[in-house]
Amino acid sequence: MERTLFDDEHEMFRSSFRSFLDREVVPRTDEFEHAGIVGRDVWLTAGSAGFLAFAVPEEYGGAGTRDFRYNAVVAEEMCAANTFAAVTGFTLHNDVTLPYFLDYTNDEQKARWLPGMVTGELITAVAMTEPGIGSDLASMSTTARRDGDDYILNGAKTFITNGINSDLVIVAAKTDPTQKHKGISLLVVERGMEGFERGRNLDKIGLHAQDTAELFFTDVRVPVANRLGEEGEGFLYLVKNLPQERLSIASAAIAHSRAALDWTIAYCAERHAFGQPIGRFQASKFKLAEMATEIAIGQTFLDQCVLALNEQRLTAEDAAMAKWWLTELQKRTMDSCVQLFGGYGYMSEYPISRAYRDARVTTIYGGTTEIMKEVIGRSLGF
Repeated sequence: MERTLFDDEHEMFRSSFRSFLDREVVPRTDEFEHAGIVGRDVWLTAGSAGFLAFAVPEEYGGAGTRDFRYNAVVAEEMCAANTFAAVTGFTLHNDVTLPYFLDYTNDEQKARWLPGMVTGELITAVAMTEPGIGSDLASMSTTARRDGDDYILNGAKTFITNGINSDLVIVAAKTDPTQKHKGISLLVVERGMEGFERGRNLDKIGLHAQDTAELFFTDVRVPVANRLGEEGEGFLYLVKNLPQERLSIASAAIAHSRAALDWTIAYCAERHAFGQPIGRFQASKFKLAEMATEIAIGQTFLDQCVLALNEQRLTAEDAAMAKWWLTELQKRTMDSCVQLFGGYGYMSEYPISRAYRDARVTTIYGGTTEIMKEVIGRSLGF
């Protein structure tokens, strides 16, 4: 089925971004995997080429392109190039944190932060998750006590993407510990603030090129001028932005699935056993057919969600459906593809092995599959 999601402008952007990946990221992927982090020089190069924060208005140095189809192109190409781990920090920067800086900042904050986010000089992160609470944000223990023109921030966060590289961290904290959801505010903590420390770069099963860290805040003085929006409205802001975050994860999931299928089809055509390509065996052919069908169906739903987001009518329930189903599809697809590669699929030199490792976390971060089903279930009247 022919896709009609993209226009010529998106395809031109795709070509440019793929050239950037082939030139700046693909040759250094092993370097980033071993280092556990992508060099800041890559961020600066991406910024100068227009691949960061392109939704930022032109007056602040961006392209003013708040069209999620461009974000989808980034997801598709990073997966096709097998640079999912190396570039997933870009998608967090563009898809997840940027909307907070666009929607909840005043003019002074926009002028202070947005230009650097476009150039790659200011890398962003969002810190919601705490040790032991998972998706239960209302139970967070990080606090921010008002003291004149500052908040005194204390607490800890974990599993923070871009945790080492980040210069601006959106921290969810309780400004009124007596309240649950209504007591949460969002503060931007900047690199170098006294009392702000980063823990270890966490050792993960996959996504080795992505820096994921623990963050600690001990009596950090955060100016009130660094608060996003109104005090006590942080949970509402988080909820409003979660559909785009989940759609970002879903976009990468379906793109990663398609890339894995393409690699596997090519392998099944060239790998021979018992006198013929293994793709000709009925068991292989049926498995490939199943994956191709599920991916086509998933892509159709994802594309409709992208259009809905652009028109500001994407619901939390639809985003949750896309997130859980497409990430679970991604997990199934990777497993099936490794099986078809046989022993070679277990070797690190083959792209499918890295994709297999990197895919496992997607049913967990951004809200687990179980939380997604809870969101959908509540909309059904339960």
